[in-house]
Amino acid sequence: MKKIKEFIIKCWKNDVLRYIFFGGCTTLVNLACFYILRRTTRIPRDIVNTISVVAAILFAYFVNSRFVFESRADNFKDRFKEFVKFISARLSTLIIEVGGVWLLVGVLKLNEFLIKTIIIQIIVLVLNYIFSKFLVFTKKEKKAGEDA
Repeated sequence: MKKIKEFIIKCWKNDVLRYIFFGGCTTLVNLACFYILRRTTRIPRDIVNTISVVAAILFAYFVNSRFVFESRADNFKDRFKEFVKFISARLSTLIIEVGGVWLLVGVLKLNEFLIKTIIIQIIVLVLNYIFSKFLVFTKKEKKAGEDA
């Protein structure tokens, strides 16, 4: 049991593994919204896709800032700047996701659930990690005398 606990702690300390875990949760939010809205409403596919991505983006900001990259934004101004950068980065992948589904499903007539759940999600997951790690949740420089 001790080895299992040590393994879990080791995994938790790795931001890539945390990102993959919470990215999976974010993907589930996205796909669940997409699936439920496609099956229960008459809302057009592209609008349903956009709604599902927006829900996932909001969920992702919360879990990424708190659990994955452990945001150091300590006031409203810093948190707001971080949120704006996060949303800006996600808007770029939103365009890729919506455009990818439109192209691959709407134009090329490929299976919408296969494209949405595998191809597009892998591309978006990788891009979102890169943007979050290097553009959004950058670590602030510590001032002299601050603990690490």
